[in-house]
Amino acid sequence: LVEAAGSRGLRRAEGKRRPGRSRGAPRAARTAETAQRIKRSRRLKANNRERNRMHNLNAALDALRDVLPTFPEDAKLTKIETLRFAHNYIWALTETLRLA
Repeated sequence: LVEAAGSRGLRRAEGKRRPGRSRGAPRAARTAETAQRIKRSRRLKANNRERNRMHNLNAALDALRDVLPTFPEDAKLTKIETLRFAHNYIWALTETLRLA
């Protein structure tokens, strides 16, 4: 490449452009496009984090349900029922130990 000195420093001679630069869309449109792409990417990442969080929470609740005594055995407690039952069960075990 041949470079010539110009009024703004060095520039490329013979009208050659830098690779990767396009003259298609105006700068404002490219910026808005980039902003939308970044927003979409952030939203997808946040959705994945939330999905993983809920999977982990549900797995923990399933593990808690496995150690709680329930009747009948095949009855699946809701999330709030599981937490309330666990709280009451721990309280009852504590009281049993305290009185023994």
